[in-house]
Amino acid sequence: MLTREADILRLLAGTDVPAARLHAVDATAAHCAHPSLLMSLLPGEVRLADDLSQPLARQLVDIHRLAVPEHARPRVYQAWTSPDRVPAPTALWRRAVDVIRRDPPPYTGTFLHRDFHPGNVLFERETITGVVDWVETSWGPADLDVAHCATATALLHGPDAGLRFPEHYREAGGRLAEDPEDRRYWCLLDALGFAPDAEKVAGPWRELGRSDLTPGLLTRRLTDYVAALA
Repeated sequence: MLTREADILRLLAGTDVPAARLHAVDATAAHCAHPSLLMSLLPGEVRLADDLSQPLARQLVDIHRLAVPEHARPRVYQAWTSPDRVPAPTALWRRAVDVIRRDPPPYTGTFLHRDFHPGNVLFERETITGVVDWVETSWGPADLDVAHCATATALLHGPDAGLRFPEHYREAGGRLAEDPEDRRYWCLLDALGFAPDAEKVAGPWRELGRSDLTPGLLTRRLTDYVAALA
């Protein structure tokens, strides 16, 4: 994981993406007590209380526009769930799972952050000063990055905010799949990875001050978001 992130930070050096600068990596602990990666300190702070979808969408478009030579491309994306792994106790969840019970739609490959969401972006006021956590960077459909940020936005600020995020991305100049069913596939593939209660992100978000994100609230928001998509 450290080697992957170091490779991406080298790739991003000299681009307009506000990523940290790589100083050194010791992925096997040959010189340090533990596997280590040393990078520059970025200014800014994580802002989870405000819906900053528009600057987030603009930043994501910039990431997707990076021209990456074929030999330098990161690994092909990995899906974070599958139909057989999603808890589906109700008709709604079974209907949603049926949407992803197909081969992935064809897509034009793009450089993906792959874990782009408000918790991995630093702000000073409404200006983005850093994008962090490049461990999962992949090559795949832009829809998948957009879907991931949309799900996180739905959990943080409500389903309607999540549903609006793809439109913010298009308004910023981004391109998504032309077929609505393909877009729905990518959105649900991501959202279902949070089933049943989004607890895998709830803990870190609460530590960052969002104590309102109770298990019950997140479950309702995730369910309502999936219902709107399915």
